[in-house]
Amino acid sequence: MKTIRRLIYREALSAVAFVTLGFLALFFFFDMVDELRWVGRTGPDGYQLSHAMLFVTLSIPSHLYELLPITVLIGTIFVMARLAQSSEFTIMRTSGLGPWRALRTLLALGLGFVMLTFAVGDYLAPVTDRAAQLVKARHLGQLTTGATGAWLKERQGTHSMAVNVRALSPDGGMLNIRVFEFDADGRVASTLQAASGTVGSDHWELKQVKRSVFHRSGEAEARVERLQEPDLRWPTRISADMVSASLLKPDRMATIDLFQYIRHLEANGQSAQRYEIEFWRKVFYPLSCLVMVVLSLPFAYLHFRSGGIAGYVFGGVMAGISFFLLNNVFGYAGNLQNWSPWLTAAAPGLIYSVLSLAAFGWLVLRR
Repeated sequence: MKTIRRLIYREALSAVAFVTLGFLALFFFFDMVDELRWVGRTGPDGYQLSHAMLFVTLSIPSHLYELLPITVLIGTIFVMARLAQSSEFTIMRTSGLGPWRALRTLLALGLGFVMLTFAVGDYLAPVTDRAAQLVKARHLGQLTTGATGAWLKERQGTHSMAVNVRALSPDGGMLNIRVFEFDADGRVASTLQAASGTVGSDHWELKQVKRSVFHRSGEAEARVERLQEPDLRWPTRISADMVSASLLKPDRMATIDLFQYIRHLEANGQSAQRYEIEFWRKVFYPLSCLVMVVLSLPFAYLHFRSGGIAGYVFGGVMAGISFFLLNNVFGYAGNLQNWSPWLTAAAPGLIYSVLSLAAFGWLVLRR
């Protein structure tokens, strides 16, 4: 059995690697063509071809994370179909490789792909994607989103803070910061504006600060005190990852960072539905590799004619694309319809698990 397992693992790993490299090369070409429109826009010292190539290269881990379940499906379908076409799988069956043992063999292989997908999506992709965004910001200008940038909320004692960060600078700092402080009755207690700032462990270091403090001596009397300071140490629990989460896509964050950001939003009475769905998607998405290897097993029990393998591989490509589309559709629909976040993220994998097990039972156990 060890020899059979090694054969299946070697063939599957080489096929998945070949398919993955092909898809990554295709995405690299498309991304490079898209980035060429920015080359030279900021002058000879700005965004050049080398910067575009660096940006596209740093985006490869994000594509790898998204593509791994699809390439695992295509690669394993190709291997199982080829083994069936050449009658090698029939010889394995006569050597004692029963359906359940074959399933356990593929599940062990799938667990390896699960760990690889999780490592890429949780450790490698967030780092390289942030580096790619900073490369682009350094040569094209500041990084921002929407018309007003990122808005965050924090509660400090009985007061609440509404914090606005207009953009991120090329070196990772914050630009055009505004803080609105409200008292327990919901009235403005102070406002703060800063030209720039950096995030510390439990504070922000703000530069060129203008403050307006509202002193109330009664219901009808109020006095405004205006202050200007070159530097200000503003205490806050808002971290750099939280600011980045508001300015960048949540699917590019690590799972632990998403979890901490969700807790911050809930503690301050903000909606976290979008980030909860993304959190559970990051939890369940690597497990889809298990679903894909199970879906490929029935192809080993089909009877192929000469040249018929291409059609089944094409079917695997369509199945992988449909899973990717279904995953996105459920994410958007769950956010709009306020569905349960964990069920929204798990539904595509559950649907494909049922389909793969049904195909396994019909093609394998009943024959």
